[in-house]
Amino acid sequence: MNVLKGRDILALGFMTFALFVGAGNIIFPPIVGLQAGPHVWIAALGFLITAVGLPVITIVALAKVGGAMDALSSPIGKAAGVVLAVVCYLSVGPLFATPRTATVSFEVGLAPLVGDTPLALFLYSLVYFLVVLLVSLYPGRLLDSVGRVLAPMKIVALLVLGIAAFMLPLGEIGDATPVYQAAPFSQGFVNGYLTMDTLGALVFGIVIVNAIRSRGVESPRLITRYAIIAGLIAGVGLALVYLSLFRLGAGSHAIAGEASNGAAVLHAYVQHTFGALGSGFLAVLISLACLVTAVGLTCACAEYFSRLLPLSYRSLVVILAGFSLLVSNLGLTKLIQVSVPVLTAIYPPCIVLVALSFCWSLWYSPRRVIAPVMLVSLLFGIVDGLKVAELAHWMPYWLAHLPLAEQGLAWLLPAVLTLAGATLCDRLLGARREALA
Repeated sequence: MNVLKGRDILALGFMTFALFVGAGNIIFPPIVGLQAGPHVWIAALGFLITAVGLPVITIVALAKVGGAMDALSSPIGKAAGVVLAVVCYLSVGPLFATPRTATVSFEVGLAPLVGDTPLALFLYSLVYFLVVLLVSLYPGRLLDSVGRVLAPMKIVALLVLGIAAFMLPLGEIGDATPVYQAAPFSQGFVNGYLTMDTLGALVFGIVIVNAIRSRGVESPRLITRYAIIAGLIAGVGLALVYLSLFRLGAGSHAIAGEASNGAAVLHAYVQHTFGALGSGFLAVLISLACLVTAVGLTCACAEYFSRLLPLSYRSLVVILAGFSLLVSNLGLTKLIQVSVPVLTAIYPPCIVLVALSFCWSLWYSPRRVIAPVMLVSLLFGIVDGLKVAELAHWMPYWLAHLPLAEQGLAWLLPAVLTLAGATLCDRLLGARREALA
């Protein structure tokens, strides 16, 4: 029976960490830190739950069922499971996340050096996705190419930035914005959605499992164990990165007090701290972070759709890379405008699916419980998504002002009530069935 050596387990953990840390993971925490002010650590706690806790739990849940998302979604039926998987794969793949990696890395890292022009973006994204294409064509080598080469480079760059954030703070913490004064925890919780790491974990699960299998490990028990270890390594790494970036943002009020996004905060800090070399350092850091994530997303999407469509893995890699190249040239603003409402709508049912996957044994029929709770969370997630898209004026007053709606968590209470009702029905139906038997 093949087992992984210590260095392979460490490389697997580094690979998992590197797959998660994209541009969104680097640019969102600084703006949360800046806007949360003295409430930064309460906001950070909420952020860490959705941006670290949920992704790690998702990896564990997927590892238990072999890595495939369709196995995790089996309680809601095959058709609904396929729809959910397709939505998740497209969202974190060619529609939003993969193009965003190129656009953000260009606008944050390279645009300040070469100018923010359509031609510069096109040339950058062309080279960027050619590299993504070449690495993604050989998924069996991911543990070597990502885990042993790209991931350590990325970790060193993040380590430099993280140490600087704590050792070279810029000043006092500023005042919190009104939304963070009112509800810092829930604001941090909802902002954790924007990293897309829980959706990414649903997609990356099969990549991690396949990387383990590429070393000849076939035992389900060992695959689960190694995936859990990799998830924990990645979770610790993500938490350390986020904490340093929260600290960086919170102390940047003096130089970036008027910043509207994390990219501006990060650029101002790096430029101030590292001088003329700051922009170059930031360009390398962001490009490395985004490149590894784009490779993981492309591999995962090609792996999934090759089982769903009559196309080979390699053909899909070419198609996905080409489509992502085109979408990335629409620009970051349009991508974010469309993606945020969609993420707000689809995150709740994904959270429910992962959380309840550990409770299957508690019910006579998991489908009776999980399917209605996911449906309700999706419906109320759509309500939250419409509010984010500033379309609340189309909804009845009561629907736009549900409990926790102002915190972007209108789905939570209905989901809990549905869970209680569905569990009661499951008990009654299950007991009746046993009595008849």
